[in-house]
Amino acid sequence: MKVLVINAGSSSLKYQLLDTASQDVLAKGLCERIGIDGKFTYKAPGKTTIDARSVAMPTHSEAIQAVLDALVDPGNGVIASMREIDAVGHRVVHGGETFAHSVRIDDQVLAAMEACIPLAPLHNPANILGVKACSAVMGAGVPQVAVFDTAFHQTMPPVAYTYALPYEYYQQDKVRRYGFHGTSHKYVTQRAADMLGKPIESLKLISCHLGNGSSVAAVAGGKSVDTSMGFTPLAGVPMGTRSGDLDAGILEYLMNRHGMDIKEMLSVLNKKSGVQGVSGVSSDFRDLCAARDEGNERAALALDLFNYGVKKYIGAYAAAMGGVDAVIFTAGVGENDADQRMAIASGLEFMGIRMDPDANSIRGKEAIISAIDSKVKVLLIPTNEELMIALETAALV
Repeated sequence: MKVLVINAGSSSLKYQLLDTASQDVLAKGLCERIGIDGKFTYKAPGKTTIDARSVAMPTHSEAIQAVLDALVDPGNGVIASMREIDAVGHRVVHGGETFAHSVRIDDQVLAAMEACIPLAPLHNPANILGVKACSAVMGAGVPQVAVFDTAFHQTMPPVAYTYALPYEYYQQDKVRRYGFHGTSHKYVTQRAADMLGKPIESLKLISCHLGNGSSVAAVAGGKSVDTSMGFTPLAGVPMGTRSGDLDAGILEYLMNRHGMDIKEMLSVLNKKSGVQGVSGVSSDFRDLCAARDEGNERAALALDLFNYGVKKYIGAYAAAMGGVDAVIFTAGVGENDADQRMAIASGLEFMGIRMDPDANSIRGKEAIISAIDSKVKVLLIPTNEELMIALETAALV
């Protein structure tokens, strides 16, 4: 089955066309600056790469049309006609408590997605635009599926998702832990079970999705039982520009001292904090490592804060699950930075983790990177959210 995977932002649209039988990426690219001046990129194995600026894309519909035109282009395309696209899978950020699984999109589902907009006001409207654009350009006959970032975490028990606030805020306003990166955590934990040669139902796994946005998830028996991100993606470990967990009283203190309103305060927490805020250097971990190696103490502190935060969550989730069989590293930092992985894993020998420095000295490849005699295995697994979306779409269609 050929599935077109769409990840729509407010002014951008990432896409991949995948063959779910072979799991090959037939083509991929990005539509940027939609509604402004338009930029279109397209890459396909053995074909000419397109990197075009000033492409007319006033709305997402024109962006989808540009994607389809490239895919069926007689000289550079990868399919003969649009009829070869069997389904479209959409990444949708927030499904609230309504969606615990991926679903085929119809009018009722679309209305429920719109009802979740208050929970993700920056993301869900763009995701919905992508769905409507596909319907407008491809027609109602092509099935579409919504795959939610939050759905995987809907298996969390109340003790994990409930905040210690007046309970009516949960009942009336749906304030609770939702968690994110669910598609990534689901993919890598399934791959971990395959790599370990054990049924996922028998495993206790801790998945560390580490990048500019980072989250840690406790997965027992293939189900998420806790995760570090919360009501929003702001919670958890320190990230590229996000603060992660902090004392909420800090907000009032800083707002009063600096005359900030809540919008300005949230901008600080989301866009000026994390490792960038501590280091004063960058939100890119590669820049931080370079600065640390040149003697920058704040860059070193920012990296240490990040590693310490992840280490604490690993310990907490091992305790929450009553043990752990494997720890997984994935996403940009988790897949590519051997030093960060080693720093996080060091000191966890009491849990049964022993790293193999030679096995750990790799980037972006599936591998067991712990020592042979490590009671708890440590795995490096590159994430593949697009493939997960395509497979879930194919299964539903």
